[in-house]
Amino acid sequence: MNNQFVFSLLCATARRKGMLGVCLALCALGPGLPANAQDRDGAIITFDAPGAATVNSPACAPLCGTIAYANNDLGMIVGYYTDANVVTHGFLREPNGHIISFDAPGAGLGAGLAQGTAAYAITDQSVIVGVYEDSNYVYHGFVRYPDGAFDTFDAPNAGTGAYQGTEAWDINWAGTTAGVYIDGSGIYHGFVRSPRGKFTTFDPPGSIFTYPCEETCLSPDGTITGFYLDSDDTYHGFVRKPDGNITTFDAPGAAPGGYNGTMAASIAAGAITGSFVDANDLVHGFLRAPDGAFTTFDDPAASNGVYQGTAGYSLNASRTVTGVYLDATYASHGFTRFPDGSYANFDAPGAGTSGALKGTRPSTNNQQGVVAGWYWDENGLGHGFLWIPRPPFN
Repeated sequence: MNNQFVFSLLCATARRKGMLGVCLALCALGPGLPANAQDRDGAIITFDAPGAATVNSPACAPLCGTIAYANNDLGMIVGYYTDANVVTHGFLREPNGHIISFDAPGAGLGAGLAQGTAAYAITDQSVIVGVYEDSNYVYHGFVRYPDGAFDTFDAPNAGTGAYQGTEAWDINWAGTTAGVYIDGSGIYHGFVRSPRGKFTTFDPPGSIFTYPCEETCLSPDGTITGFYLDSDDTYHGFVRKPDGNITTFDAPGAAPGGYNGTMAASIAAGAITGSFVDANDLVHGFLRAPDGAFTTFDDPAASNGVYQGTAGYSLNASRTVTGVYLDATYASHGFTRFPDGSYANFDAPGAGTSGALKGTRPSTNNQQGVVAGWYWDENGLGHGFLWIPRPPFN
């Protein structure tokens, strides 16, 4: 599905500084017990969608195979997989491990083109939101209902050229969706869409690139978080309230310019997690409380080289954070940070152990603290996983 799956703040920063491998690493059925700290703190189940590719292809790398993006409180997981013909399909993994494959109407299905369907988020009512790419490489949003019916849509002013269009990334229990649209000039803007199909588009003041973040960035009341780029090449976080009021923020220690700054990645019960890049190009996690107070954090196992460090990706209502830390080789490792500040680090069995685009990449955590994501094996192929913490859940 091309570049939308690897575009995040850290990705954009590293890419613009000539560090594409780092960019992709950051953006980035059979039970097994993890090694090291994982044996003490939880267990991992790995999985692949039936029909998923078993080898990489230049057309879909570094996101070939099975990529799990989000889980809900009932244990359902959604994402996408590429098949042997490099066609992309959405999937829903049920709590019993059964996997359902689906394609949005209008999705491109040509062999070798890496077009198709990707699911990004799921509600506890089993409603799924995502993106499909048509045969002309144009993006469109979709909602998939529990009965398998689809609602497809395009934001006003979305471009109609290749790699333009509408990307729906978030959905709440009321059926409100959020994401970005890419206009005819290739500029990113935010949108929110009501359950009745009414669109509201937005950009924070001074934004030249608006990015509502993915999977868990839309609250039940319609509040949205994300980040934007200004004309001084600095990223800033934002919160948009349902009435349209936008508050911008910067994590303490975030460096201005140089495509550094602050990236919000998830919102829950008014709190926000994400990451920021400091003046030494080191990445740190943050937790922003509803009153605007910041707590910054670093996984004790993270390395402190350029564009190494810790990034928070998802937050639940208990303020448990999951995310990634990078080691000295730029390999990715998963972590959960509990409300008391303690950590559980984990690696999926079979994850690559050295270098960018290797290792374990958490994506979301549900209210029970169960983490869904993917890992890259030694050949750079993606596989899904869920990490289950030992009780009591946090």
